[in-house]
Amino acid sequence: MVFAPGMTAPTLIRSPAADGMTERFDPIACLDERVRHRARPTDQSVPGRYIEVQGPRETLLIPLGKDALHIGRGLSAGLRLDESSVSRRHAILVSRPSGARILDDRSSNGTLVNGRRVTQAELHSGDVIVLGRVVLRYLEI
Repeated sequence: MVFAPGMTAPTLIRSPAADGMTERFDPIACLDERVRHRARPTDQSVPGRYIEVQGPRETLLIPLGKDALHIGRGLSAGLRLDESSVSRRHAILVSRPSGARILDDRSSNGTLVNGRRVTQAELHSGDVIVLGRVVLRYLEI
């Protein structure tokens, strides 16, 4: 993984905002209720692919299925993030036999993987994804 100078995966995961904002931000609070219902605490995970959302008091794992997952603020998104810095149609996560691929869906603030803005990228376990102010991590367990 290649990060910007001074950045590491743990630094990005703990970063309260992608834009350098300093106020406290809880990404779990912006999860849609449907997504929260599917999510699991980290100690209840089974082998599979997940999106990790780390909040100040808990960390949740959102299981990924075989279908493409649309991520955004819009009501039709499979992973709905109710946060103004996230576009209605922000990104698409596509599961593949070899792993997963993320595609930016022409979002306003862009999609970052490990600190780099991407239009599309292969994901590997531990990769940090930033959508607006929301920091996620892709995991294969």
